[in-house]
Amino acid sequence: MKNGAMAGAFFETFAVGEILKSYCNKGVLDPPLYFYRDRDGNEIDLLIEDSGALYPIEIRKHADPNKSDTAKFGLLDKLGAVRRGQGGVVCLYDSLATLKDDDKAIPINLL
Repeated sequence: MKNGAMAGAFFETFAVGEILKSYCNKGVLDPPLYFYRDRDGNEIDLLIEDSGALYPIEIRKHADPNKSDTAKFGLLDKLGAVRRGQGGVVCLYDSLATLKDDDKAIPINLL
């Protein structure tokens, strides 16, 4: 199961579940979490809305994040009426690191 066909989906579900639990533990029962997919099939795994900004999150089951993991964050910039906040790639990397501009690699153990 660790390296099977569904491993990435299980990892993504685990990460979203941990983020959801953090909101519930703070008493937020309707957290501002969203998913983005446009008509061309482009998607962002998770959007967190806070103070009118959307913070994009990609979830990747690998330990070598790179700038290309944040490429789809630019989709939000094209929407015009949306302010994009700092993005992140939740992954198996061992420490918090900058990937591109303000976008970060976020180790899963920090969730």
